[in-house]
Amino acid sequence: MDEMKKNHENKKEDNGIATVTLKESEYSQLKDAAEKFKDIQDKLLRSHADFENMRKRLEREKQDFLKYANEGIILELLNVLDDLERVINLAEDKHEELNAFLKGVEMILAHLYELLKAHGVKPVDAEGKVFDPNCHEALMQVENRDLPENTIVEVLQKGYLMHERVIRTAKVKVSKKQ
Repeated sequence: MDEMKKNHENKKEDNGIATVTLKESEYSQLKDAAEKFKDIQDKLLRSHADFENMRKRLEREKQDFLKYANEGIILELLNVLDDLERVINLAEDKHEELNAFLKGVEMILAHLYELLKAHGVKPVDAEGKVFDPNCHEALMQVENRDLPENTIVEVLQKGYLMHERVIRTAKVKVSKKQ
């Protein structure tokens, strides 16, 4: 009770503003605590700003990565495109015979297959196989007594795998019994 009376006596109000009397040691502790709080608050604000700057930088880097991720394969495809243009120009300018033209196109096609293989792309094995909806898309069914039902009779469009993931299903004709 005496403690409350002492605290009450140390407070004076003047026009709604309270005045508190403290010991110098208590005042120093409060002042030190206020300075530490201000330092911690400044560090927090700087850390938050650093975090936001890092987040923005990482987002920019991610966008740049996505924008230019295919640059290497595009450069390789440009070589294939150059080869195709050369073959067509030779055929048009010199009226090369069909066999020489076809040989040039076959070489370019082989080059393109090697490029795809180097990037983990390979065709889906389909013809003569059992239909698998994960790798094949049946566009037609044909009656065939000689083959088991749901056997792929013909590939209408090749499918492709990239590192064992189907990136395009093979479009196929599938056998059915009569």
